[in-house]
Amino acid sequence: MTAARINGFLLKYAIYIVLLLLIAGIAISDPTFLSIDILRDILLQNSTKAIIALGAAFILITGGTDLSSGRVVGLSAVLSASMLQMADYPRKFFPNLGELPLFVPVVLAILAGLVVGLINGIIVAKLRVPPFIATLGTMVIVYGANSLYFDMKPNESQPIGSLRKDFTDILGTGYFGKDGTYSIPYIVIIAIVVAVIVWVIFNKTRLGKNMYAIGGNEQAAAVSGINVSRNLIYIYSIAGALYGLAGVLEAARTGGATNNYGNMYELDAIAACVVGGVSTAGGIGTVPGVMAGVLIFGVINYGLTFIGISPYWQLIIKGLIIVAAVAFDIRKYLARK
Repeated sequence: MTAARINGFLLKYAIYIVLLLLIAGIAISDPTFLSIDILRDILLQNSTKAIIALGAAFILITGGTDLSSGRVVGLSAVLSASMLQMADYPRKFFPNLGELPLFVPVVLAILAGLVVGLINGIIVAKLRVPPFIATLGTMVIVYGANSLYFDMKPNESQPIGSLRKDFTDILGTGYFGKDGTYSIPYIVIIAIVVAVIVWVIFNKTRLGKNMYAIGGNEQAAAVSGINVSRNLIYIYSIAGALYGLAGVLEAARTGGATNNYGNMYELDAIAACVVGGVSTAGGIGTVPGVMAGVLIFGVINYGLTFIGISPYWQLIIKGLIIVAAVAFDIRKYLARK
């Protein structure tokens, strides 16, 4: 194999090599890290983050960015949890609300995320506000609106707890298979299904092709007949719905919600995308890369804690990986030009 081919292989599969090296390094320090139980825990803890990152990937591939995703997660978590409390809980968010079918609060919370995404898309596509500023504004608005809702009487900003078992068991802690090690949490299965659907959109639909074209060169995409505004609105709406789904699953997984749920999740999602090979310049990104980026940060958070490394060192390591990934992406972009 020539040096050029080796270099090309390393460039193409760098993200997966880094992931394997991280796992190997932690496993050398503590071999029990390679157990099925640990893998299951990592997947469980990062399933919602994977869905958020997939939503963020839509926006990044178009050449934009979305800072509102974390607050949309918090909004959908609070909305779904507020309508799914046990009937005998003394501090119900809605004391006179009967037991709703499970799908009603779930769908409403996802629709709330979709509406925020739709608003983001309209602001970016129709008002021509830069995505960074548009989503920064909606991030603040959504947090304010969620906090007002969360502070309503009789709740008055108390954490929403005592969620119904059908909600937490099916969408949170439930699993497929036998008890213990060889079970697969439903939330992990949902994340995998979402990843497959997003892969199909990216690779097999006109919207996916248009998304890459817009990110590669928006002016050229418009000249070629692509309705850029309409496609951007679709893309931001889908991303918002994914954030909404992630918020519902996060509430189910943790068994509660507050208005601070999802805080800083947008930065984790963007970081996972960039580390996973989604170009900050737009036009480039894959679903497997995004999932690998999420797993890298999941392994860092879980694995380094597992072997007793300070959380502060974890932040330093994560920051270095992000900077290195962006620098690597810029070098590749300049090389293409």
